[in-house]
Amino acid sequence: MIEQPYNAAHEREEIASRVASFKATQERFEREREEYFVATLQNARGGSEPLSRHALEDPPFWS
Repeated sequence: MIEQPYNAAHEREEIASRVASFKATQERFEREREEYFVATLQNARGGSEPLSRHALEDPPFWS
């Protein structure tokens, strides 16, 4: 087997590519969790209309 010379630049590119892929996956998971939360909350409240951002905030203590 012929050994390839060590190529630090190529290794950095591969690491950067893997990090970018991981970050994109994490962002997708976060979006999906938020969408699931909104849909579940909407379903629990029995509404068919989309929830506003304000509706997702905690209600005041005295409500």
